[in-house]
Amino acid sequence: MSQSTIVSTHRRVAITGLGLVSPHGADATSAFRSWCEGNSCIQSHLIGEAPYSIQIPYAMCEGFKPEAVLSRPRMVAMDRVSQLSCVAGLAAWQDAGLDEASATDREGYDIHWGTGAGGSQTTERSYRELLHKGRNRISPLTVVTGMHNSSVAHLSLLLALGGECLTYSVACASSAVAIGEAFRRVRTGQTPVALAGGAEAAMPFGVAKAWESMQVLATPGETVEQACRPFDQKRTGLVLGEGAAALVLEDWDHALSRGATIHAEMIGYGNSTDHFHLTTPAATGQIRALHRALSDARISPADVNHVNAHGTATKEGDAIEAESLRAVFGPSAEQLRICSTKSMHGHLLGGAGALEAVVTIQSLKHQLVPPTLNLEQADLACQGLPFAGHGKAVAHPMQVALSNSFAFGGSNAVLAFRRAG
Repeated sequence: MSQSTIVSTHRRVAITGLGLVSPHGADATSAFRSWCEGNSCIQSHLIGEAPYSIQIPYAMCEGFKPEAVLSRPRMVAMDRVSQLSCVAGLAAWQDAGLDEASATDREGYDIHWGTGAGGSQTTERSYRELLHKGRNRISPLTVVTGMHNSSVAHLSLLLALGGECLTYSVACASSAVAIGEAFRRVRTGQTPVALAGGAEAAMPFGVAKAWESMQVLATPGETVEQACRPFDQKRTGLVLGEGAAALVLEDWDHALSRGATIHAEMIGYGNSTDHFHLTTPAATGQIRALHRALSDARISPADVNHVNAHGTATKEGDAIEAESLRAVFGPSAEQLRICSTKSMHGHLLGGAGALEAVVTIQSLKHQLVPPTLNLEQADLACQGLPFAGHGKAVAHPMQVALSNSFAFGGSNAVLAFRRAG
């Protein structure tokens, strides 16, 4: 079959559901409003229990109460990452108005989910019981709560979805890849509906210490809210965060036939591997992913109005991403507005791509680009790009936006969205 024949069979893909649990709350609209106001949820947190503890800047989902949505017997078999996943996934499903979908239809619906660390709290708790407390037994639920696919398994049980049920663990690109792969299934007609997203709850002491040992964690500025400074000349590193986000992707005609609200259209997905270094990114790989997303969407750089950057605030990462964006957009960069919302909600690792996809879709809906908080003076290596305002959202006419996710291991994923209507 020729490539032209394959392309001609592509269906339009609507985003009909958005759900999240974030440091800025569990309502997509109010969370977006908070991001636009430049509110940081980064605080100083003690991770772990003495003597095994560390004080670091962190963005936590304060006040998260899964028992308001999930039964206590079900929660017992869940790591925090699965609890976050299920609450966000259920919210997206309800937002899409799919509660009335028949059992027969649901047998063909997919779930694609991303996480970098999986049930890391369960794993650490088990080691603490065995090695620190000297116990010879651990919970018989350890395997099923700690496995990476626990979140997607619980979601399939809760929603009775019987199509593909897949977990992607691609470091910081995990949930962006999950959304991209769901997009491919819907676009080619493999499934009319897919729930996609990801989550991370990277709070265990061991995880925090592992990141500290890499010397990439930010040091607080004058205040802890200033710790994360993407693209700024004073940036010192990334700030970890937790949360989950989910999208419902749906065949456009299927969505119209049932009168669904369409938040945006997903139009492209680009993926690539740097094959350069485990932790140092390469502009060549990111450029390939960006070009592939544009080609997949059948658009040119001049058609793009906004980029939600990966923007972790690491020295090397931000500089390489800026180089990649300049190379791809060239003179067209003048019409862009670029932001990194990690400056406010932290880096959700495997859940980052999904949360930032929600931010990007909301930006298109409301024609507002959230600020890159704490960006006062762009680093020399990051200059020449139009970043959004320092403290408040920028109104900007947008039809097309990209969301970047660039991960350790050299895995790159770029998602392309178009404004609905």
